[in-house]
Amino acid sequence: MSFIISGDTGATFPDSSLQGAAASPYVLKNRIINGAMVIDQRNAGASVATTTAGSGTYTLDRWQYYASQTSKFTVQQNAGSVTPPTGFNNYLGCTSSSAYSVLSTELFLIRQAIEGFNASDLAWGTANAKTVTLSFQVYSSLTGTFGGAIYNYLGTRSYPFSYTISSANTWTQISITIAGDTSASWTSGGSSSNTNSGWGYITFNLGCGSAVSGTTGVWNSGNAFGPTGATSIVGTNGATWYITGVQLEIGTSATPFERRLYSQELANCQRYYEVFYGDTSGLALTSTLYTTSPLSYYTWIWYKVPKRASTTFSVVGTGAWNGTTPTIYTGTTHSVFQQTANYYITATSNTMAFSYSAEL
Repeated sequence: MSFIISGDTGATFPDSSLQGAAASPYVLKNRIINGAMVIDQRNAGASVATTTAGSGTYTLDRWQYYASQTSKFTVQQNAGSVTPPTGFNNYLGCTSSSAYSVLSTELFLIRQAIEGFNASDLAWGTANAKTVTLSFQVYSSLTGTFGGAIYNYLGTRSYPFSYTISSANTWTQISITIAGDTSASWTSGGSSSNTNSGWGYITFNLGCGSAVSGTTGVWNSGNAFGPTGATSIVGTNGATWYITGVQLEIGTSATPFERRLYSQELANCQRYYEVFYGDTSGLALTSTLYTTSPLSYYTWIWYKVPKRASTTFSVVGTGAWNGTTPTIYTGTTHSVFQQTANYYITATSNTMAFSYSAEL
């Protein structure tokens, strides 16, 4: 017996968007991971202060902050507890911690790195480069012209964009169309973008000096992290800037935001970062004698999701090693973590956890 279902127009979501079955062009289109800001493995909704200057520090999954100076803004899932836009439950929120005058070479931003495998079909860096549209919903206590940029991982090409917020403390839908770049390389892994190396960044600017800004709406040589003269969030003490529904897709116009199951989005994030939890009696793992002098044991922890690359390891939460800090298995499968340590791992509380990172 067979069944035929005809006339299926898909499901209507709370924001009135329509999303059809798997054959629909609205499915598997978004190159941004965690664009609806639902996953926050590291912080579980807690505020993150910009205590590290320079290289990107992760906040919500896949979203980094970059800050030339410390303590200028904080980042938190659902900061300020405002009502998200229709159809969303979460957003990434930034709050300025002072009134800071940004120097010419300084920058403060929120960004996401995109893996080559997830963008190689855009064919950027070739004559066949595809046009893309970036869309998102944004909310700020300030009004004016704001900005960001898309730039390649090598830092040799960038496209600053601008957008306007006319009404303070109101969710505003933004759509920006960007002609594909036909010049330069778009991966850190060589001439081909079809690798697990970094392809490029989507950046939202919270404050950008004149020397690291560029002309809006055109491709620039080198890194320009935002448009010249954009409004600075970190320039006003207590200013807020919130964002959700971030989508980057092929085409000349924005389509409805791609909905993903929570489990799917979590797995997408765990390709780059995951947490394994311990307990007060030690990790619930089977250990095998590794050497007798010195006395060591080893165990294998299978990742929940195969990783983008070999991982770095760290202890998070409250706890300590009983013995030597473990080594990391560096095989090419990126699917297993090898822990080698004296005796075993103990936790001083049930909040002890261990993270494995393969971030870009």
